[in-house]
Amino acid sequence: MTEKSDNHAGSVPSRQRKRFPGISSRAYEHPADRSALVALRRLTGFDTVFKALSGLLPERSLRLLYLSDSVRVSDAQFAHLNDMLRDACYILDLEKVPPMYVTQDPKPNAMCIGLDEPIIVVTTGLVELLDEEEMRAVVGHEVGHALSGHSVYRTILLFLTGLALKVAWIPLGNVAIMAIVTALREWFRKSELSADRAGLLVGQDLQASMRGLMKIAGGNHLHEMNVDAFLAQADEYEKGGDLRDSVLKILNVLPRSHPFTTVRAAELKKWSESRDYQRILDGHYPRRSEDKDTSVTDSFRESAGHYAESVRTSKDPLMKLVGDIAGGAGDLAGDLGGKLRNRFGGGASRGDGRDGSGDGATDGEGGPGKPDPSAG
Repeated sequence: MTEKSDNHAGSVPSRQRKRFPGISSRAYEHPADRSALVALRRLTGFDTVFKALSGLLPERSLRLLYLSDSVRVSDAQFAHLNDMLRDACYILDLEKVPPMYVTQDPKPNAMCIGLDEPIIVVTTGLVELLDEEEMRAVVGHEVGHALSGHSVYRTILLFLTGLALKVAWIPLGNVAIMAIVTALREWFRKSELSADRAGLLVGQDLQASMRGLMKIAGGNHLHEMNVDAFLAQADEYEKGGDLRDSVLKILNVLPRSHPFTTVRAAELKKWSESRDYQRILDGHYPRRSEDKDTSVTDSFRESAGHYAESVRTSKDPLMKLVGDIAGGAGDLAGDLGGKLRNRFGGGASRGDGRDGSGDGATDGEGGPGKPDPSAG
């Protein structure tokens, strides 16, 4: 049974869970989350907008709004949520427990916002929908956002989305803002996959995480739903249809801040079965003390590898076409290189270099990640 330290007051978890002292958010961050955030920061004009908004955003007003018109979680109010929050911070070793509010809204939702310090907000619709273990995964999800520093960009996204509506009558101004909003949304969808992993690390109950996602998709009718059938939907969504459907999928997801629920469930299940997840549970994970030594180049390389693997294994018609084209280009380059070497005396013994060309083309399959909206 985990024990509480003086820095993390609160009740002991209802069952044994592993704790991850000093864990870095890099341990659970989705490769696409890291690369999209780096690309976002390189977006033309983003630094200027970010610096300007950091001083203009009414963060104090936002905090006062929740303080005055929502219920702050504490030992005296929503005590069970307070226990979950402190437990999540204890497991992920987040020193300062962020304030958490419950706000009246029938739509199930939760968010982590704030520039200087994160605050967590959950709706009454979500509290009423989920059971204790499902809610624990959601609280862990939001604490994961806080640990990753996502709250800053989420706050800017909320502000810019509202601003875009106000300046829609200004053609160039709206285009500029929407370019950044689109990039932020692309990043945030990837960040949700990271936070889902954090929620699993906190709850350490895959079935509870799956149930929570199903309820968010289908409501409080769990007896009418089935995890395997729900995951089968994700598989059908990915591989179904033709190229027209692939384009429609892209158009459908662009205005959303979250990935589709079935896709989130499938991604989380895949990660739960991975060696990376098991290594974290075994205590082998990156520490925050090592964050300063991390390389941006390595992050891009890891992300490129992820995209290449995603294209290679994707069942989506468009992604398969992209993979086939990239593979064909690699084969063509290999054939051409071999012929040139043979003709100009490069030596037949080096003909095996074709495999190297093929590998290069495979690396190039990361290309579909480059026209990503967040790459500007």
